[in-house]
Amino acid sequence: MDQAVLNLRRIILAGEHYRQVVAEAIGLGTTDCQALSYLAVHGSSGQSELARDLGLTSSALTALVDRLERQGVAERLRHPRDRRRTIVALTERGHAMVGESHRWLTATLARIDPDDLEKVSSSLAVIAMDLSTRTLGDEADEWADMTRALPA
Repeated sequence: MDQAVLNLRRIILAGEHYRQVVAEAIGLGTTDCQALSYLAVHGSSGQSELARDLGLTSSALTALVDRLERQGVAERLRHPRDRRRTIVALTERGHAMVGESHRWLTATLARIDPDDLEKVSSSLAVIAMDLSTRTLGDEADEWADMTRALPA
């Protein structure tokens, strides 16, 4: 189990570095790049949901979406049923940028034995779902409370 935890930490660190390299390559900030990934995975999103899931305030998200629009990678659209709300969606250029970074991920997964790929994919999905649940739920608050008690 210790080796698996260590390898998971390595994946997380590699993913963070991957995001930094991709962000620099496409001329966006890392938070901007994170928002592109979010929209690629989840599809168009309301601004309040996007802010919540990215851990941003509404004003920080407004500035983020403004930057994405200036770069031409995302756009605000009117909500189809609620005119007071807007939805953030990837533009054609945004989809192209996501597609380009997708090639890197595909190349990495191509190194996995094809007979093992389905199992690896299923395992990654379990890990992603569990980490998402833990970081958005009560466990994240409990962990934050616990770590505040640790000496600096």
